[in-house]
Amino acid sequence: MTCKFKVRWSRWLAIIVVACLVTLRINSWGNIPSQASDKEQLLSQDVSAVWAKGSFPVENFQSYTSPFGYRISPVTGERQFHNGLDLAAPRGSYVRSWWSGKITNLSDNTACGTSITIQSGDWQHVYCHMEGYVSDSSKGKFLLDREGGIQFTLGQAIPAGARIGRIGMSGRTTGPHLHWVLKYNGDYVDPALVLKEMFKRQTVS
Repeated sequence: MTCKFKVRWSRWLAIIVVACLVTLRINSWGNIPSQASDKEQLLSQDVSAVWAKGSFPVENFQSYTSPFGYRISPVTGERQFHNGLDLAAPRGSYVRSWWSGKITNLSDNTACGTSITIQSGDWQHVYCHMEGYVSDSSKGKFLLDREGGIQFTLGQAIPAGARIGRIGMSGRTTGPHLHWVLKYNGDYVDPALVLKEMFKRQTVS
């Protein structure tokens, strides 16, 4: 993590901790799947010692617009499982990779819109609704957001904190935001729990 990033974190600490606590309070009403307690235990064990190396995924962050868990869909009006955390920011704001890893999927033809999936050991992180598009070339599949200066290819290594896209409205969405999904060994994890651990490590480091 660069010094510049640590400075950027300091501007968001108050917003992040309050929003995370609100999100966790909402999810404590029964919205998190039954395995959530196992995830909380996971986050508090050995792996939590390195949370401070992670990157907050959105520049110009404004608010959390929808927590992880079951909710009423703003599109269909039906109850559904929301597998990630929605982070609102002005359209065009940069999205950063939460952790270092390797790009394992690029897509722009689902409800997730233009998206990138990164594998970091046992962790998988997905970023949805971004600007740009996905196409193929002689070098393989790539994601391109020319205006934002973003171009990545499938299989490329990505460092933590790298700009990997920009906030957009691709796919199924009612406003500009990042839909951020986390999985550990194939199981969904509430990103708010991860941000909470990251905040704790930032305050003690």
